[in-house]
Amino acid sequence: MGKIGYKIKVDDEKTAKAMGRNIPISRKHAREICREINGMPLDKAIKFLEDVIAMKRPVLFRRHCKKVGHRKGKLGWPAGRYPVKAAKAILKILLNAKSNAEYKGLNTDRLRIKHISTNKGITLKRYMPRAFGRATPKNQETVHVQVILEEY
Repeated sequence: MGKIGYKIKVDDEKTAKAMGRNIPISRKHAREICREINGMPLDKAIKFLEDVIAMKRPVLFRRHCKKVGHRKGKLGWPAGRYPVKAAKAILKILLNAKSNAEYKGLNTDRLRIKHISTNKGITLKRYMPRAFGRATPKNQETVHVQVILEEY
């Protein structure tokens, strides 16, 4: 397996990084969450993800919004969902990046998300046995998520 690098070059003294590889979550949900929290201060992003997990605040679906139900509240966009599994996985990566920042000696109260992105991971190929010796493919997609925090 090849090494996956970060998408942007940054100053290592003022930034902290974290990456999650082959996470079994939806690519569409991960993309919409990352778009929503990109550029946010770290504490606001953590609070947002905790609200999504508690189903208090929806993630607005901008690209993958066909046949997605509307959510209450004046949010500026009607389509939204509560992707709990993806929010838990991305929250874990954000907390890892925060721990990396503490280890480097950065001020964790003044951190913001400079870059967060998702890439397609490997597809786990599985087969479900059916009647008469047939089988149905049951593939599971995975996602790579990378986060870069910077001190402002």
